[in-house]
Amino acid sequence: MPTLSALTASVDATRPTSRRRCLAAAGAAGLSLALASRDGWALAAPAGKVLLSVTGHVASANAPQRADFDLAMLDALPQHSFATNTPWYKEVRKFSGPLLRDVLSAAGASGSTLGAIALNNYKVEIPAADPHKFKVLLATRLDDKIMAVRDKGPLFIIYPYDDSADLRSERYYSRSAWQLRKIDVK
Repeated sequence: MPTLSALTASVDATRPTSRRRCLAAAGAAGLSLALASRDGWALAAPAGKVLLSVTGHVASANAPQRADFDLAMLDALPQHSFATNTPWYKEVRKFSGPLLRDVLSAAGASGSTLGAIALNNYKVEIPAADPHKFKVLLATRLDDKIMAVRDKGPLFIIYPYDDSADLRSERYYSRSAWQLRKIDVK
């Protein structure tokens, strides 16, 4: 796509009407590109190792019938952190990464159920409303360090358990898939 300066350079300065039309067209094109990126319409292909594939009902695929994400793509989304107690660690731990709802939005995902699948083929169904109801993280970091497979990484769906007594239950603990590799949106 030509740049704004290239578009304006080609316009005859003696014809201000043409120049205004050209600037308006360039502005509209730039706005549509910004909106496309914001709404997940233009999901780039991953440059690094794919950590997560979102399949099923996705509108912004960057691979055949799926949206793939590498670490850089996940890091480019707004980042969030919280510290919480979990049944898997003896002490409070800090988790960081994008909100799960932002990852799903980037993929253009829409459905009522999220099928989370881990590296060891652990599978759990998560209501698609959960990421909107709670600040569910797709944690990429534990205590500010990239999560290794031996530390339940590279991705861990984690709920903010200390935010509500309701979250401290087997229902939500079982939805926290670690070593996540795929989300199937149904």
